[in-house]
Amino acid sequence: MLKPSKKLSLALEAVTDIAFHGGSDPVQSQDIARRLNLPRRYLEQVMQQLVRAGLLKGVRGPRGGYRLARERRRISVGEIIRVVQGDIDLSATPMNGHMAEAGEHEQSGSPLGALVITPFFDRTERELMQRLEGVSIEDLCQEARRAGLTGDHARTADFVI
Repeated sequence: MLKPSKKLSLALEAVTDIAFHGGSDPVQSQDIARRLNLPRRYLEQVMQQLVRAGLLKGVRGPRGGYRLARERRRISVGEIIRVVQGDIDLSATPMNGHMAEAGEHEQSGSPLGALVITPFFDRTERELMQRLEGVSIEDLCQEARRAGLTGDHARTADFVI
């Protein structure tokens, strides 16, 4: 089964946590780390990557933390995946005890692999990314509410300019 990496799961949870628990004040990294039950220094690495990509804004100072860089309905799961993992290549899959490189099926694999299996995974990857582009952080926040989770703050704003 295809599962997200730990880093990707962390990035999705962190962005959703900020959207879900944030209000007009930034969400502090120690609060995010506490809720996600992981070390703050690992979280900070991922958060800085999201800030550099323009998905989050870092706020300095004693009351600093992170907030969304734009409305949560305008941040897609697919966008976070591209930031954290770069362009995904499902053709880099285990093959005979080693990782196959992109395009290896055409060079050293069978015609079945080159003409059927690799195009199948390429199509599947495109379809999956297209679907993930249609899922927003707002959708994940609504899912959290349906699951019975409650945020730390009453939502007064989607993001702060």
